[in-house]
Amino acid sequence: MPVSRPLPHVIVIGAGIVGAATAFYLSRAGATVTVLDAQAPSAGATGASDGAVSVASKRPGVMMQLARQARDLYAQLVREAVLTDLFHPRPTYLFARTEQEVAVIASQQRDLDSQGEATLWLDRAMLMRRVPGLGGSVLAGLKVPRDGHAIGYQVTHRLLSCANVAPMRQTPVLDLVISGQRVIGVETPAGRLLADVVVLAAGIDSMAFVGLDKVMIARKGQLIVTDRAAFGYAVLPGPLMSASYLASKHSPTAKQSSVTLVIDPLRTGQFLLGSSREAGVLDRRTDIRTVATILREAIDVYPPLARQRVIRTFAGIRATTEDGLPIVGRHPELDGLILATAMQGDGICLGPLVGAAVARWALAQESLQDLSALSPARFLKP
Repeated sequence: MPVSRPLPHVIVIGAGIVGAATAFYLSRAGATVTVLDAQAPSAGATGASDGAVSVASKRPGVMMQLARQARDLYAQLVREAVLTDLFHPRPTYLFARTEQEVAVIASQQRDLDSQGEATLWLDRAMLMRRVPGLGGSVLAGLKVPRDGHAIGYQVTHRLLSCANVAPMRQTPVLDLVISGQRVIGVETPAGRLLADVVVLAAGIDSMAFVGLDKVMIARKGQLIVTDRAAFGYAVLPGPLMSASYLASKHSPTAKQSSVTLVIDPLRTGQFLLGSSREAGVLDRRTDIRTVATILREAIDVYPPLARQRVIRTFAGIRATTEDGLPIVGRHPELDGLILATAMQGDGICLGPLVGAAVARWALAQESLQDLSALSPARFLKP
């Protein structure tokens, strides 16, 4: 007879969407879970995100493949009544304002088509019929119909609630507790907490004690929320995403700051406009120059926005890496430690998928997806 092993106690560091998804899948399997956060759930990148569950925006290769699986998982969680009313299918519209940008989205279409993703090329007249009111600078577009949207902090709250896990707030991890070559717990201001497995699903501030602070890159993003242009429905059929946003994903190590425009029509009738990409910046202040640049760009693409008022600006810090890929996998040197971080702007899309994979590793099972390209071993050679 096979010998059944007791289910582990797992400490999850970070109560964003990845940590919440990990806790959800571990709890569903019957494991004991303790979630710690230096502040509160969704206080980091999860709470300062645009909510795109998007394949259209992903780099070709592993990120595009994983995004397709992640989007399918969102739909599955809706069918299972876990994310009821939180995930909403909608198309993404990529747009170009120069011939060079036309070439960028044409290349993205070829990559999407190679993955079996449905796309529709739109010349200006076709795009205008689907998105009336576009500015004269928009030359062409690409519709990716099967994308979706989910608000990160709502998904995080739902997953933690379904897991029946109340995170320990204001509990930063000061260090790992290591015995031999195995992580057996964490040190916190409240004392030492022991566990069978530790999952590090926090942001850039938590990487120093696992030797990854040198490969992590902070990227600040400033965003704008407008007042309502309508009540109870989104004004546009889906987000408008600039070709420059795609180009930035293809150049993850770019050091210069820029604005890569996305106009996101919220279900409240408001607009979310963003975002700046400010490499190496850790403060969360917004500034008038960047906000004004985003507004000018947005009004050029969709002139009706000139009628809206700005009601809020905010900024978040996204963590990325030298190669632009997340860090997800078992630590190559320390047993009992699993890393899931550096999602850049893809955390909302990939969060549940990554959480499911991390939970399986914590349960001594193998992931259902091939995540080897994201392994921390590429930076931490054993």
